[in-house]
Amino acid sequence: MLLILLKQLFQKPATNLFPVKYAPDSVIQVLDAVGHGKAKIVPPVKVPEGFRGKLIYDRDRCWEDKKCIDVCPTKAIEWIPEEKRIKIFMSRCCFCAQCTEICPGGVLHMSQEFMMSNYDKFSPEVVVTR
Repeated sequence: MLLILLKQLFQKPATNLFPVKYAPDSVIQVLDAVGHGKAKIVPPVKVPEGFRGKLIYDRDRCWEDKKCIDVCPTKAIEWIPEEKRIKIFMSRCCFCAQCTEICPGGVLHMSQEFMMSNYDKFSPEVVVTR
């Protein structure tokens, strides 16, 4: 155990750095400072190939076959009959990509976007409609 500990002491960390140089007392104040150009955010690590991020939905190419709704294990995809489109709740999504694999028209695909946290689980950043 001691040998492993000493080996890890000299290895490069595997985790991403915190977005700012020092941990702040208030994250909201830091985000406001970044928005006003008073603070700089540490760039995140490069997103790997094949990363499963936020779903992208191309409504114009949708076949309306609803296979994505049937295959979704978390029921994150709902059909809106009045508008003839789907609505995806990313707060429910487990990022399994089954919906993208079954979609015959390639309408759904995974992006590299992963920063989707929000206080409101129904905000446009976490609900995909187009």
